Amino acid sequence: MPTDQTRRRFIATTGIASVAALAGCAGNGDGGDSGDGSEEDGGDGGGTANRLSWHAGGTGGTYFPLSNEIKTIVEANTDFSLNVQSTGASVENVGSLSDGSADFALIQNDIASFAKNGTGIDAFERSPIESLQGVATLYPETITLVTLAGNDISTIDDLSGATINTGDLGSGTQVNANQILESAGISDYNEQNAGFSQASEQLANGDIDAAFVVGGWPVGAIEDLANTNDVQIVPIDGEVRETVKSDASWFADDTIPGGTYSGVEEDVETVAVQAMIATHSGVDADTVETVTAAIFDNLDELTIKTDFITVDSAQDGMSIELNDGAAAYFDA
Repeated sequence: MPTDQTRRRFIATTGIASVAALAGCAGNGDGGDSGDGSEEDGGDGGGTANRLSWHAGGTGGTYFPLSNEIKTIVEANTDFSLNVQSTGASVENVGSLSDGSADFALIQNDIASFAKNGTGIDAFERSPIESLQGVATLYPETITLVTLAGNDISTIDDLSGATINTGDLGSGTQVNANQILESAGISDYNEQNAGFSQASEQLANGDIDAAFVVGGWPVGAIEDLANTNDVQIVPIDGEVRETVKSDASWFADDTIPGGTYSGVEEDVETVAVQAMIATHSGVDADTVETVTAAIFDNLDELTIKTDFITVDSAQDGMSIELNDGAAAYFDA
């Protein structure tokens, strides 16, 4: 069973040369198992003419369904065809933006900062992705630590000695999970790596004790698990939460409302990062402005995260410089 140190050595040795390769093998920052790159998922990389490639996340999270709603809006209000691909999200999507196989992608704001500045995680260390640019922030990406009620895990301290799925290898989820566990002083655990949908199956089968999931609630994979199992959402609160925020400034307080998941009736305190739309400097500024305008002029057509996605909040937590097209829209 792989250990945290093994994974860290893997990422350190792959380095930035593997950021592009992560587009084929890395894990997700927002959601379940990645798709197969079929036409439905927008398998082709890179935009040609009016065809744009949008890389999302796993089908078990929030990135993928939200991206498909954005696809509908963009295609209804512009001349562009938007091809949405299910991917491992965040870290993988940075690689796709870096090599130009994606025109737009959803990523976490912390991963964006790491990539742009060449710091934070080994994959980007001293190898900044200078072409990476921001478009807009969208909604809090809640860190959900989920277990089953019978696993006797009610606090983060109970994770000592546990088998934990921290998200796909190299993913934003894995980065966040390892940051939180380190801040909480948890080092003696067995680490597993898989997408959210597979992690839910592992929990149901008793193969793991807990899993970290990063995505806007409700996360589909957790909903499905809660409908067939007694789940427990482990809080990240109190002194642990303050330490987590002190150690990593991109984390913010968040709350999962009671009733979000079947059987979890009380509010659960935790932390969150921010989901954002990113692009790269090779995408024409007029294209970015047109796509940005289509999305934010038609927010009433969205059904996902509508309480959070607004024009007024679209630069909250923006961690990298804006593409000129996005700046033109939001500064107008």
